[in-house]
Amino acid sequence: MKGRLLIRLVPIAIALFVAFMQRCSSEKIVNEAGRTVRLGLNPQQEAQLGLQAYQQTLSTNRTITSGEQYDMVKRCAQRLEAATGDAGRDFDWKVSLVVSDQVNAFCLPGGKICVYTGIIPVAQSEAGLAVVMGHEIAHATNHHGAERVLQEKTANTLLTGANFSLGGMDPAQHRQIMGLIGAGAQLGYILPFSRDHESEADSVGLRYMARAGYDPTEAVRFWQRMMQMSKGAPPQFLSTHPAHETRIQRLKAELPKAMEIYRAASGR
Repeated sequence: MKGRLLIRLVPIAIALFVAFMQRCSSEKIVNEAGRTVRLGLNPQQEAQLGLQAYQQTLSTNRTITSGEQYDMVKRCAQRLEAATGDAGRDFDWKVSLVVSDQVNAFCLPGGKICVYTGIIPVAQSEAGLAVVMGHEIAHATNHHGAERVLQEKTANTLLTGANFSLGGMDPAQHRQIMGLIGAGAQLGYILPFSRDHESEADSVGLRYMARAGYDPTEAVRFWQRMMQMSKGAPPQFLSTHPAHETRIQRLKAELPKAMEIYRAASGR
C-alpha cells in the first residue's frame, strides 16, 4: 500500500520540479506597477506574437482610416504612447479603428492597438477613450501576456503530473478528481491572477491618462457607465475581471495621486 502511494507521488514530484525549473529559468522584471514578475516569453517573442495577432485582426475586419472618430483615436493613442515613457520606448506602436458593434478595445504586446467603433459611444469623449486605451496599453507595458504564458504553463505542468499520478484509477473517479483539481486551479489561481492584472492595468492606465493630460476622474464615470451596461455579470470570484463596484472603489482611492500627475502635466 505504501509502495503504491509513493509510486503515485512520483509524477507529482517530477511536475513540481519541472514547474520550479520553468519559473527559475524565466526572465524576471519589475513591471510598471512595481511588482516583480516572471515572464514566459522574451520581448522579441511577445512582439512577434502581437504583430501576428494584429495582422490577423486587420485581415478579418474592416477598418476606418479617416474622419473624426479616427482622428480622435489616433490623437489619443499618440498622447498615451508618449506617456508610457521607458516602458513603451521600444514598442513599434500602431493603432487601428475597427468597424464593429463590440464594446471593446485591446493593445497587443509590442504596442499594437485596436479600438472597436462600438466602444466610442460608451467612451463619450476623448478622455473616456483614454480610460479604455490607457488600461489596454498598460496590459502591454506590464507584459501581462508573457506573465500569463508562464502561469498557464506552470498550471498545465502540475495538472499533467496530477493526471499521471491518478493513472489506473476508476475512469469516472479519475475524471471527477481531475475536474475538481482543474476547478480549484481556475478559481484559486488563474482567475485571481487575471483580476490582479486588470487592477494593475487600471492603476497604471490611470497614471498614463493623467500624464497624457486627460482628466482621471473620467475613469470613474466610464466604469460607472460600463456597470450600467453589464447587469447580470458573473460574480467576481468566477470572473477574470474584478467586479465593477470593486474597480470603481479602487479607482476612487487612486484619484488623489492621479490628479497630482494630471495637474502637473496640464499646468493646472
